[in-house]
Amino acid sequence: MTPGSTPSTAPAVTKANPRRAAAAAWIGSALEYYDFFIYGTAAALVFGRVFFPDSNPLAGTLLALATFGVGYLARPIGALVLGHLGDTVGRKKVLVLTVLLMGISTVLVGFLPSYEQIGVAAPVLLVLLRLAQGFSAGGEQAGANSMSMEHAPDHRRAFFTSFTLSGTQAGQIFATAVFIPVALLPEAQLLSWGWRIPFWISAIVIVVAFLIRRTLDETPVFTAEVAGGVVAEVPVRVLFRDHWRGVLRVIAAALIASVSTIFTVYALSFAVNTVGLDRTTMLWVGVLANVAALGTIPLWAMLSDRVGRKPVFIAGSLGCAALMFAYLYAIAIANYPLIFLVGIGMFGFVYTATSAVWPAFYAEMFPATVRLSGMAIGTQIGFAVAGFAPTIAIAVAGDGANAWFIVAVITAIICLINVIAVATAKETFQTPMSQLGLKQVSTEQASRVTV
Repeated sequence: MTPGSTPSTAPAVTKANPRRAAAAAWIGSALEYYDFFIYGTAAALVFGRVFFPDSNPLAGTLLALATFGVGYLARPIGALVLGHLGDTVGRKKVLVLTVLLMGISTVLVGFLPSYEQIGVAAPVLLVLLRLAQGFSAGGEQAGANSMSMEHAPDHRRAFFTSFTLSGTQAGQIFATAVFIPVALLPEAQLLSWGWRIPFWISAIVIVVAFLIRRTLDETPVFTAEVAGGVVAEVPVRVLFRDHWRGVLRVIAAALIASVSTIFTVYALSFAVNTVGLDRTTMLWVGVLANVAALGTIPLWAMLSDRVGRKPVFIAGSLGCAALMFAYLYAIAIANYPLIFLVGIGMFGFVYTATSAVWPAFYAEMFPATVRLSGMAIGTQIGFAVAGFAPTIAIAVAGDGANAWFIVAVITAIICLINVIAVATAKETFQTPMSQLGLKQVSTEQASRVTV
């Protein structure tokens, strides 16, 4: 046992089961992110009028999108707490906790009174529940990624970890699809009770996801750590002492998530509230793009298992930088065929090159003892910035018909930051599991964290 580690009555090291771990990650992430994404859709379409009716239309939209971004503020805090738990008590326990917290907070949003009923307390309660959602999401993907990667064979790590992001896309499809019939309701019914239905459905999510995740086995890597007595008492201290460069790189790379929030939240709001496009039609763009993503994510992941993480990731980032101009322009000129073509192409085929790779790529930057903490903290700080991208975009560009160009420029700059972070990282697709993250520390330290 090493200094700073805790003795343990070690459980038997579990056998790797990559298919079951990947399936559980997919289903759990789909259910978890259904909860997270219905909030973004509601923020873009109705929350400005339900919770901020005294504001002018632009201010109401801005405030509603700000509550969407608030969830991302809580994600780094959740990452810190849940990352610590995942690296000390296990990946499985974190995954059960996150899905319960997300589900309960989402159901409660559906029962919130409106501003007209209880005044300023309504948006305050909305923000508090969004913070709970963000706290939960802070550990969800890192936990699911760690679980699936640590069950996977070395030569297929990207493929098996990509199921976490495929599940996220499925959750987004479900969230958007549920809102399509709701959006067809008459305005008065939509604003009074219709928008609540997707949130009430989360009651089912809680039960299903909890039962699924309870049956998971802990990863062989973590159980081996426990058996060897090398579980750090304070993983975050080891992380920032020995792996701070990896954390900074993940933060910068994770900014690519801004493409997703601009696509799913800003572009929807711009299309419906500024250009006046049909909201149901615009929701279908997101559904079809995510359906395409379900097929392309595992393909990009398999390619990165063959040629490396960096070339696939960088190609996706550069493609998004270019295509965001075309997508927002198509919305601005109200060209529905072009909107569908470019929207599905960008989000369903190009952006997925980054989504397929990052679950494995970020995890491979850290050794097992700090893997969940490193992934969670790095990604969630980057995602926190991405969560406010729609709010920042509207604040900088305004709500005019030509505001889209400034937003596209902002998105392109973010993509270039991501490209620099990825290009300067080490290629890890051929590195054995036991050696991941160890080149960043001394030989003496490496001997302490090798499992």
